[in-house]
Amino acid sequence: QVQLVESGGGLVQAGGSLRLSCAASRTIFSLNAMGWYRQAPGKQRELVATIRSGGTTNYAASVKGRFTISRDNGKNTLDLQMNSLKPEDTAVYYCNAQTTYQVYWGQGTQVTVSS
Repeated sequence: QVQLVESGGGLVQAGGSLRLSCAASRTIFSLNAMGWYRQAPGKQRELVATIRSGGTTNYAASVKGRFTISRDNGKNTLDLQMNSLKPEDTAVYYCNAQTTYQVYWGQGTQVTVSS
């Protein structure tokens, strides 16, 4: 079992920055992958960025070059640095962790970008 707790969401103006953090309840070293997903009102949950245990990253085209995902195996945390935010980035952001057999989700944190 892995409990995930997100923090760092809030309200920011377009062009601004936010840093999301996800704290895991146990070591993340052995997790296959971790990631950030988001869900806007009336839309399906979508991938934002993922990072595998070896450090390989993957980004949605809409955030590439603006967002950076990172993981700290010593602190058991996953971060998402979001720069040049746009109103269309407004959503609930969820932390995700995957083992070989299970997928875990955090409760989500709201990010609102005003124009």
